[in-house]
Amino acid sequence: MAYAPFDLKGKVALVTGGNSGIGLGMAEGLAQAGADVVIWGTNPAKNQAAEAKLLQHGVRVLAQVVNVADEAAVVAAMAEAVASMGRVDTVIANAGIGLGAPSYSEMSHDVWRRVMAVNLDGVFFTTREACKHMVERAKGGDLGGSIMVTSSLSAISGAPRNEAYASAKGAIITLIKAIAVEHARYGVRANAILPGWIATDMTEGAQGSDVFNARVITRVPMRRWGEPEDFGGVAVYLASDASKFHTGDSLLIDGGYSIF
Repeated sequence: MAYAPFDLKGKVALVTGGNSGIGLGMAEGLAQAGADVVIWGTNPAKNQAAEAKLLQHGVRVLAQVVNVADEAAVVAAMAEAVASMGRVDTVIANAGIGLGAPSYSEMSHDVWRRVMAVNLDGVFFTTREACKHMVERAKGGDLGGSIMVTSSLSAISGAPRNEAYASAKGAIITLIKAIAVEHARYGVRANAILPGWIATDMTEGAQGSDVFNARVITRVPMRRWGEPEDFGGVAVYLASDASKFHTGDSLLIDGGYSIF
């Protein structure tokens, strides 16, 4: 018999950037545990493909085209998700972009702002609307909720030529701690997930580099790239009642890279 707190039937989870990569890996894990799923993405074709994949798990799925850097779009999409699904119990602010520069001194203000708009502002808009919904529900007697953000190993390690990305990912760890403290009284938990080297579209170039694989991936104690499906379990845990006293934390999912 499965551990009952991991059963997510009757719960609704929303995943931004949920149409591919780590986001889809999380969404699949949540759907397999019984949660109905909302995914946000900017590519309609990828949304449609992800929706079809998730529907195979026998849950309700809503796919919305949303640019998380657009505050009005986030507000409207969250309201639509709640109206369509009846509630949202878990929100995962996962959408992100990776832009760097040949060197820090050559990084343009445009690159800095584009990264911040999605990776920091987008997280702010998404988690704020999630908190608004969860607090309103709690004031009506329905306490609880889980907020997650996808940070990065780069938030706690040096990321040369990627200072914008690392800065945004570091900032959301601090943001999530503040959210956790303020919203604990409503039964709302907030945690960050820090992926290491994961095989996604964002790391496609590095995956094809013999030099990178020889110098970096051989240092991963697990001796492999992480895969999107490696994030289904942590998503289910943090969305479930099994983590009802776990908040304000940062969970490293990196195959042991950071400790070796």
